[in-house]
Amino acid sequence: MTEVLLKELTTSDIDWMIATGHRREIAAGTLLIQEGKATDSLHILLDGILTVSISQPDNNPLTRAFAAIEGNEVFGREIARLFSGEVVGEIPFVTRPTATTVKAIQTSLVMSISQQELAAKLQQDVGFASRFYRAIAIMLSDRIQSTINQLGRSSLAQGQPLRDVLFVMGELHDSDIDWMMACGTQQKIPANTTLIHERGTVDALYILLDGAMSLSIAENEHNPLARAFAAIEGGEVSGREIARLSKGEIIGETPFIDGRLPSATVKAIKESIVLSIDRQQMAAKLQQDIGFASRFYRAIAILLSQRLQGMLSQLGYGRRVYSQGLSLAESAKYDDELNDRVLDGVAIAGRRFDWMLGRLIVS
Repeated sequence: MTEVLLKELTTSDIDWMIATGHRREIAAGTLLIQEGKATDSLHILLDGILTVSISQPDNNPLTRAFAAIEGNEVFGREIARLFSGEVVGEIPFVTRPTATTVKAIQTSLVMSISQQELAAKLQQDVGFASRFYRAIAIMLSDRIQSTINQLGRSSLAQGQPLRDVLFVMGELHDSDIDWMMACGTQQKIPANTTLIHERGTVDALYILLDGAMSLSIAENEHNPLARAFAAIEGGEVSGREIARLSKGEIIGETPFIDGRLPSATVKAIKESIVLSIDRQQMAAKLQQDIGFASRFYRAIAILLSQRLQGMLSQLGYGRRVYSQGLSLAESAKYDDELNDRVLDGVAIAGRRFDWMLGRLIVS
């Protein structure tokens, strides 16, 4: 991942991180981040190897209870190994406590930047914010794809709504949404029409205003060239549905992160209406309006973070108070609880989306 930071950040960005960060050596076996626990720093791995794991269910509930009380780890399943250039600790900064544990498997060197200092930098330097959030979005996208490849496509849950708009519109300004509505066009997508082909080109960013769509991935690893030609010719490769997209979902954001081709097919289940924002217009806006770019890339980073956390929660075992049959307590802190800032953004997003629908007069 070193190339992501070097490609996306400027020399002055990297100089600031070096000047602000604190280098430290961590011994093999040291926990850098623990699942469900808050972290106060962003860490960049300079040398060594870290392992990322998710806790797995123990058949004995008493074992789990004592492990939780004593602060010990539940048996974990390794899902990734991190090498030089990887960033860890970015998910709590973006949304909520992480669903993974990160541990050094050999003596490693990390540079840590306090989230307080990073937050101040992101607020004061909009150019840095744009580049930083874009880099984080690329890394999160890579981790999602890596998780799918390592754990197997059959491990993904089916029918999980993404609710993208609640996170995206909460980060954008009213002027951003005004621009999207002014530049976008409403399109009616007939039932059974494929909007995006896996490994095919994407012409626009789409917001699903009404209807329902399915998100599917190829059942097995077909020849990527064959998939690409199938997409170009409008053909289809048999796939398995992994999610249903409903009103408010964001579709086709992948090319705006780093230009890669989509890894899933999106098809209308029933007649649907989308707001389509031309890819070239969107790319020009991101290049010319650095404030919009910083907010957009942060929104996409949050969106991808939610998808990754949801995937890991389904694959692993999250220790949650309410999963043990107890009622929710106002004073309790839950592992997957969203922070107040995100909750406020979600409430604002709901109102903004309703306002958008009213303006567009979707029938």
